[in-house]
Amino acid sequence: MRKERLFINKKKRTKWWISLAVIFTILVGASLGTLSMYNWSVNQAIQGLFYNTKQPVNVADDTGEENPSDNNEEDPTSETPDPSEDELDDVTPPTYGENEKTPETIEEPTFVEDVLISNKQNPIPATYDPGESEEAREAFLAMKAAGAAEGFDLVAFSTYRSYDTQVRLYSEYVEDYGQDEADRFSARPGYSEHQTGLSFDIGEVGQEIHWAEDSFQDTAAAHWLNENAHNFGFILRYPEDKEHITGYKYEAWHFRYLGEDLATEVYNSELTLEEYLNI
Repeated sequence: MRKERLFINKKKRTKWWISLAVIFTILVGASLGTLSMYNWSVNQAIQGLFYNTKQPVNVADDTGEENPSDNNEEDPTSETPDPSEDELDDVTPPTYGENEKTPETIEEPTFVEDVLISNKQNPIPATYDPGESEEAREAFLAMKAAGAAEGFDLVAFSTYRSYDTQVRLYSEYVEDYGQDEADRFSARPGYSEHQTGLSFDIGEVGQEIHWAEDSFQDTAAAHWLNENAHNFGFILRYPEDKEHITGYKYEAWHFRYLGEDLATEVYNSELTLEEYLNI
């Protein structure tokens, strides 16, 4: 009987320890689950804070398709939607000289030696809407592949932009910086090379902090692009110390597609496009 009682008590203690272990396991699992959810929420909040503070607009993927996003002039996800008519009514239009050509007064863009020109003296019509150049996109993909072989993951984060999109962007910059300063880095509507579909703002994946920023000029990717882009038909459109000619401050990320032959000639001349074409 005593052995039987000892056996029974031992059996009860074993069940008690098993029950306790099950309860402990459940409590630990619930705690870890709660902690995991908390960490996920914190991570989401941090990511949301980062991506909402700086995202270049109008990012096209490797197929040339634009993905959705939102931000500044130059995001790793899509084209900024064009403003509605109501939004455009609230935009203060830029001022022009009395005899100055404007996007509203011309019907055709300007070509010099078969090169489409869009600069501060030569606007393109407000209705000009070609979309992104397929030829330029193919050339960029070839350049991207060459860059990848050198360790650079290049991305064209802003390519074609419509007239209406430029209206909104330019208006925002004028409001934030004043027209004189905005004119140094943002084109007036109808004067933007992005409307031609031939200009690509280029950066590096994972280096979004440098997209459309002066700091990009100091990166290895910027140096590689500056030395190799012409081999794929692109020129650095707004070089350093050429603002008095191009009208825009140095933009190490802004490249214009001309085709390989002409781009190589312009690159070797060490001239801006305006100087090379004498315009």
